[in-house]
Amino acid sequence: MGDISPRREHLLVLIPYAVDDILDELKKKFPYVKITVHAQQRVDRKVISDPIAEDLWKDITILVTLFTLPPDPSFVPNLHLIHVLSAGVDRLYSSPFWNETDVALTNSSGVHGPQIAEWVILQILSHSHRQKLLLELQRQHVWGSNKVPREQQDGVGQTFGVLGYGAIGRQAARAAHALGFDVIAFTATPKKTPESKRDHGYIVPRTGDPDGSIPSAWYSGLDKASLHEFLSQKIDVLLVSVPLTPETTHLLAKPEFEILGENNAFIINVARGKVLEQNDLIAALKEYSESGGIGGATAGAGGLRGAALDVTDPEPLPADSELWDLENVVVTPHVSARGSSNVQRSFQIVEQNLTRIAEGKSLLNEVSRRKGY
Repeated sequence: MGDISPRREHLLVLIPYAVDDILDELKKKFPYVKITVHAQQRVDRKVISDPIAEDLWKDITILVTLFTLPPDPSFVPNLHLIHVLSAGVDRLYSSPFWNETDVALTNSSGVHGPQIAEWVILQILSHSHRQKLLLELQRQHVWGSNKVPREQQDGVGQTFGVLGYGAIGRQAARAAHALGFDVIAFTATPKKTPESKRDHGYIVPRTGDPDGSIPSAWYSGLDKASLHEFLSQKIDVLLVSVPLTPETTHLLAKPEFEILGENNAFIINVARGKVLEQNDLIAALKEYSESGGIGGATAGAGGLRGAALDVTDPEPLPADSELWDLENVVVTPHVSARGSSNVQRSFQIVEQNLTRIAEGKSLLNEVSRRKGY
C-alpha cells in the first residue's frame, strides 16, 4: 500500500454465496480490514439468515449485501459504505439508509454486462431466424424448409436503439455493432463531449464501449419530446436498459409504442417490468399479428413485431397473462444476468474501493441518490 496509513475497517459480508477464496485474497491485500461472514441461504425465492448480534452491527464499517440491510441506521453507528451485489438499487428507495442517512452506496453496475448482452443477441437472432418455428418443426419431426420465410433480414444496416446507455447497453451495443447494426443511444443527460461519453464505472476487460465511440448518434432528455425524437429514428430493435426510478416508471406506453410501431420495432427489456406499461405493450404486439405482420418491418402492418422480456410486471408473471401465449413474444424469468463470474466481479469493485478509501479518492460505482442510480 506504499505510504498509505489506512484506518481500521470491519467489513461484513451478508450474501447467499460462498466466497471464501475471494475473501482470502482480499485479506492478503488488506490485512487491516477485519472481514466477517454471516451466511445466508436462498429458500423459495427468499434470502434468509440467522439474526445478527447487535455488537456486530455496531462494529461494522462496510456492508456487502445482496439486499439485506440492518434493521435501522441506529444499529450501525460506524457504517460508512454499503455495497450491493445488484446493479439496480430500486429496492433501497424506501429504506431509511436511502432517505435518512449519508452512508455511501455502491452497486455492481458493469458486472452483468457480458451475460446480459449475450442474452440480448440471443433474442435478436432467435427472432430474426424464426427459432421458435424451427424448434417446433424439429419437435414434430418435419423437414419444413418450405415453411421458413426466405426474406430473413440480417443485422447489417438495421438500427439498434439503446434506451439507457449504461454498462449493459454499452456491451449490447458492442455486440450488435459487430453484427452490422447502426447503434444510436439515449441518455438522461446530454453527452456532447468526448469526456461525457466515457464510461466511468466498473468495466469488465475487453467489453463495453469505454470511450463511447460506438453510437452514430446520441439523444438525451428527461421530457417526452426528447424521448419521442429518439424513438422516431426508424428503430428496428430497441433495447430497454434504464434503471427503474419514478421518472422511468411506465416510460414506454401507448404513445411510445405507436411511434415504434411505425417501423414495427422489436423490443427487448432487461431493465424492470414497470418501465413498460404492460397492457399497452400487449396491445401493440397483438396489433402486429392481427394486421398481417410477417416477422419484420411489414408494409401496412401496425404495432410491434415482437418482444423479448426478461422482466415483467409483476414478477413472477401470472399464469393467466396473455404474454405467455403471444407467438411474437419470449418471456424468461429474470435470469439474463445470471453468471458464474458475477460475485467475483462484484468483489473486484469492493477491492478497488478499499484502495480508494485508503487513498482518499472517490468511490467506484457510487450511487447518486438524486438520480436514483
